[in-house]
Amino acid sequence: MGDVLAGIHSTWEFDSDSVLIRFERGIRTPKLFHVLGERRIPYEALSTVELTPGGKRGTVVLRAVPRAGADPLLEAADGQLKEGSDPYRLVLPAERELLAEYYATELRSALGPDAGSPAERHLVAAPAAPLQFKAYDGKASFDGKAVTFRWFWTGASSAKWRAGDQSFAVSELEGVEWCSPEVFRGHLRLRRRDVSAGVEEAPAEEADQDPAAVVFGLGYGLVYESLPFAASVLAALRDADPVMALEGAGTISHGGVRTAQVGRADPADIAERIRHLGELHGAGLLTDDEFTGKKAELLAEL
Repeated sequence: MGDVLAGIHSTWEFDSDSVLIRFERGIRTPKLFHVLGERRIPYEALSTVELTPGGKRGTVVLRAVPRAGADPLLEAADGQLKEGSDPYRLVLPAERELLAEYYATELRSALGPDAGSPAERHLVAAPAAPLQFKAYDGKASFDGKAVTFRWFWTGASSAKWRAGDQSFAVSELEGVEWCSPEVFRGHLRLRRRDVSAGVEEAPAEEADQDPAAVVFGLGYGLVYESLPFAASVLAALRDADPVMALEGAGTISHGGVRTAQVGRADPADIAERIRHLGELHGAGLLTDDEFTGKKAELLAEL
């Protein structure tokens, strides 16, 4: 399209295959937007485009709706972002509604053939490491390869002090659970592979006792600090595990942890995923046993 559409807090620049969202750094702009700076969204990452009346009188909202699993930031947020902090919303004056309708139509025509399906991999880049933030009970750091928790004596529980400072390689993780600091008992918890299947994990209210979690509090773990952190970790562990990335097409997320969808799978989709498994196996990214096991799981969904 090659056009620019300026709204409140952000500007959308349309290219042939993507839209570049540039966020303002104004006083009233959500701080999450300050941190994100700009984001390039491929059209293949979108499922649809909506145009609705704005929450404030005299405005309309153009919103691009991402496909499930396409954006690690929204996957980590898991529906907890407030409307005003949604990076996919462009708020415009009502007098620009006709122009917004034009761009909504243009965007819909540019959507990919898989717009109605979950994405098999992340299509939008996550915030880049290194990242860090202060939680109530410790400092969390991520260098792109490992997450480190260093406890504060003023906030950490005795259980965490006994366990000592923690470091988790991306290869040790299978998910990230982010519970917004804007709600009671907000926290960031790492889901580890070494937790045996069927073993009940500590509930969210006991995150202060879990050495694989940091807890938020008033002024700690703020959304614009902890959410980009969680998204970056989630993207890194998906990139490190091709099988987990592949499973994104047939699962839904909750707190960054995947769970199986209910219902029969599309045979064509299963065939495509098995083909992809074969490519991973042929490239040496899966062992014979891993390939056989995952293929059997996929066939069982039919």
